[in-house]
Amino acid sequence: MSSSLERQQASFMSSMSAASSKLAGTKRTLAPPSPSPSVGSVASAIAAGNGTPRKAADRVDTPAHNIVYSQPAATGTGLNIITQVTYAIAWLRGKDEPRTYLEILGHLSGLHWSPSYQEEFVEAMRRTREIQWIPDPNLSEQTWQSGTYLHRPKVPGVRNKTQLLAYLQKKTDASCVGVKELKDGWPDCEKAINELEAEHKILVIRVKKEGSPRYVWLDDPSLFHEVDPELKVMWQKVEVPGTDTIVQRLKAASQKPASEDPRDKMTAAPKAEKKKRAQRRTGKATNTHMEHLLKDYSHMKR
Repeated sequence: MSSSLERQQASFMSSMSAASSKLAGTKRTLAPPSPSPSVGSVASAIAAGNGTPRKAADRVDTPAHNIVYSQPAATGTGLNIITQVTYAIAWLRGKDEPRTYLEILGHLSGLHWSPSYQEEFVEAMRRTREIQWIPDPNLSEQTWQSGTYLHRPKVPGVRNKTQLLAYLQKKTDASCVGVKELKDGWPDCEKAINELEAEHKILVIRVKKEGSPRYVWLDDPSLFHEVDPELKVMWQKVEVPGTDTIVQRLKAASQKPASEDPRDKMTAAPKAEKKKRAQRRTGKATNTHMEHLLKDYSHMKR
């Protein structure tokens, strides 16, 4: 019996010594404990399939230094159709002759666009009010590649002094023309406006601070008369009496001054006292046949 126990003890000791020798030959490196889960541990847990959605894994794997939180996600690269149409309008504004869609795409560096995108861009140009599409007269049926394009300004057909005078003369009312609208089709119109104003062919209203023209009306040079400079000097030397002196002289002449404030009379006039309204007296009672109903019979109680 003792021999079997000794054999079991000897085999257990030999197995323990073999396990200890294996552990001694293997070198393990342990990382220091982290107070919070690291990016690597979270990414490995997601890859192991712990039930976390894939979108969360994408957010974890994204480097933090590549995220710009002060800018929108879609910053735009100029490929938007509305943006390209705006560039096309600005380019056509400086062209006097109509241009084809290929010339416009060449300016926008859009010849490499797909045919479907080019067609969509052309359709957007034709729907824009600022661009005029001129169909090809040699074609019976128009396509998206046919025709030419021209800028349609807010004031059409005005690009020089003669055209400006003709446009003002055709107006049936005395309304003005805004210089801002003129610049839409004639960007450098200020020089011509100054020359026409000096010739007394147009009337100009200018901005006070900058002195730039703002509105334009038609003028007649024949109505202008040059005033003698000596008369201008004499006119400036005439002293105008003060306001109080003018009012006194007008009142002395039994005249009503235009500068008199009507509110002064209202404050000076005494306020009329309101009469108290007399209280309305009731008429004679006519329901005397009911007086016995209103008598006090409490003293007759037992």
